[in-house]
Amino acid sequence: MADLEAFRDEVRAWLDENCPPEVRGPLDNEEDRVWGGRNATYKTPAHKLWMERMGARGWTAPEWPKEYGGGGLSREEAKVLHSELRRIDAQMALSSFGIWMLGPALLQFGTEEQKKRFLPEIVRGEIRWCQGYSEPGAGSDLANVQTKAEDKGDHWIVNGQKIWTSYADKADWIFCLVRTDPEAPKHLGISFVLFDMATKGVTTKPITLISGKSPFCETFFDDVRVEKENLVGTLNRGWDVAKALLAHERTMIGAIGDAGGGRPLGQVATDSIGSDEEGRLDDLMLRAKVAELEVDAAAFRLAMERAGDQMKARQAHPAIASMLKYYGSELNKRRHELLMAAGGAEALEWEGERSREGTTARDWLRTKANSIEGGTSEVQLNIIAKHLLQLPGA
Repeated sequence: MADLEAFRDEVRAWLDENCPPEVRGPLDNEEDRVWGGRNATYKTPAHKLWMERMGARGWTAPEWPKEYGGGGLSREEAKVLHSELRRIDAQMALSSFGIWMLGPALLQFGTEEQKKRFLPEIVRGEIRWCQGYSEPGAGSDLANVQTKAEDKGDHWIVNGQKIWTSYADKADWIFCLVRTDPEAPKHLGISFVLFDMATKGVTTKPITLISGKSPFCETFFDDVRVEKENLVGTLNRGWDVAKALLAHERTMIGAIGDAGGGRPLGQVATDSIGSDEEGRLDDLMLRAKVAELEVDAAAFRLAMERAGDQMKARQAHPAIASMLKYYGSELNKRRHELLMAAGGAEALEWEGERSREGTTARDWLRTKANSIEGGTSEVQLNIIAKHLLQLPGA
């Protein structure tokens, strides 16, 4: 404990000196997130500086090994770091599919050359990734992927299409499932490959959703050359990598249930509706619902922390990610329903100064996809019923 308290003092002193005031407090808009990459944009120079300082320290991926650019922290030290970041209301220095999904897969399945090549760039925010999984005919039945990789000796030629590729139009590289053995059973014959989105033959087309905007794209591959050195894991055993990565993706999506760093929901509601003589939200029913949500969110935060400890110790049930994904998605949807209720008529505005160009309504509509992306809620509940609860007939 003494060592951890000394580490806390060190972290607090470093953050006081290195965390700019511009990155303290909630984001004005989700589009202000820092994603890094070769075409990155930043809300302010301070946001870029914050990413660079945290990346140089390895604290954008605090538990990754130092030899791959990470912070090399223990699980307990990482908790201290996160608590100190939360204490000063620091914004996330770097949002990254590389950190949340690809990095853990590379640490488990990648070659030493792949780890040394890609992981430090991910930590420093120098490369932005997208995920090439879903296809028009392979959504929940992901193993039905038909994007084909034809063997050409030292490389493959890839042809096919992906859909719902988040931020494909902004990503530098893609981690992608391709079929390398069309004769094998569908869960076999799939390989996991990496390639640059600037490669000739790669094109993207954004998909606009009901909210009026979307991170999603259609992605097309026409005779795209992929070097064999970019195969992750074993040829034709990409499903093993895909399953491991899906667990990280579902945990990542579930984490939206913990909306730490934003303005407290009760404060947002009070600003809109007003307070009673005792300073409480002046709507008894809404106040009770807000309190219930905050209690559930606190419990979920502890569940996420416990699951992280179990995963680190390799004691977590494989289906725990489905539970976190399902509950976190539902919690986030509840939060935005309450934000709409608290906002009243103003929350319904689509454009205008008071509604910040419809942010509340657009964000509420966006949450409807939480129960679809990364595997539908129905799929997650089936996994929970079968593998966690072991229900008869599941």
